[in-house]
Amino acid sequence: MREGKRLVKIGLALLFLAGSGYLCVAIGPGALAPWRWDWTWAGTLFAGGRWGDRTMINILLNVRLPRVALGAVVGAALAGTGVVFQGLLRNPLGDPYILGVSSGAAVGASAGILLGLGASLYGTVLIPVTAFCGAVVVMFVVYALGRVGGRVPPDTLLLAGVIVNFFLGGLLSLAMALAQRELHEIVYILLGNLGLILTTTTVILFGTVALLVVAGLVVVYLFARELNLLALGEEPAEHLGVDVNRTRKILFVVASLLVGAVVSISGLIGFVGLVIPHTVRMVSGPDHRTLIPLSAMSGAILLMWADAVARTVAPTEIPVGVVTALIGGPYFIYLLRRSHRMVMP
Repeated sequence: MREGKRLVKIGLALLFLAGSGYLCVAIGPGALAPWRWDWTWAGTLFAGGRWGDRTMINILLNVRLPRVALGAVVGAALAGTGVVFQGLLRNPLGDPYILGVSSGAAVGASAGILLGLGASLYGTVLIPVTAFCGAVVVMFVVYALGRVGGRVPPDTLLLAGVIVNFFLGGLLSLAMALAQRELHEIVYILLGNLGLILTTTTVILFGTVALLVVAGLVVVYLFARELNLLALGEEPAEHLGVDVNRTRKILFVVASLLVGAVVSISGLIGFVGLVIPHTVRMVSGPDHRTLIPLSAMSGAILLMWADAVARTVAPTEIPVGVVTALIGGPYFIYLLRRSHRMVMP
């Protein structure tokens, strides 16, 4: 019975994901389907035989569809890794950014820009590579700092991430101070964006990141049982046969690599990995066998809609990271107040 309910929830989430993808492709500025608040855009894609318009087909295939696909991949990765970090740290404030991995990716990308790699012939590939390398380096630094006597206590790991984040924040400020003509590029990375320009190189890059995200989420799902047991505490989990240090090391590495991969192509996009796991957990419960896939799909849905808002509500496009911050900030305050009310006598 429980398995049937779980499959029904996942099936409904897939339907919502497909519907959101269709609608987010259908709306937006341009000749294909300009935003209208009377919702007349709903049938735009197939209305009036307008598929013969080359301009509209170009907007659909080369602008909106890549953005929606990238938003789905990035949102799924951030939400899935948010579940992992919250489970590993046993802390509701766990987030893909709290351990400094995303800041490391931003520092790597900024360093590549300052070195002039972005202006080179292979800049489209080199900047994501430097971002990914920055994320990997920071991942190992945080893990080394959090390691105590052969073990990696969650509180120590969390503190190490906060300290590294402060240091990386200073490096990012230094990069912005040193930047001149490249300042707008660094700011663009820090604010997050899904404006993927289709070229052979970017298509290969996106395909690689998408495969990494799918593979990483599959690995995370395979550890759903261990995450369920870790929620009971380290000692109970060990008594039930979980190798806590090995599990934490594998999941930390996989989740950090996922964050580094998506940050390298989309920049910093916050709050997805913090808000989505909370919301899904309230609806579906704490079982990670359900929580992981539902969070990944919900993160994809949230980021697709956030990008649709970012490119439609203002005369000029605003960074999608700004939209997620405006959504996530108030919701995060609500979660804090709710948690305080729950612990009050």
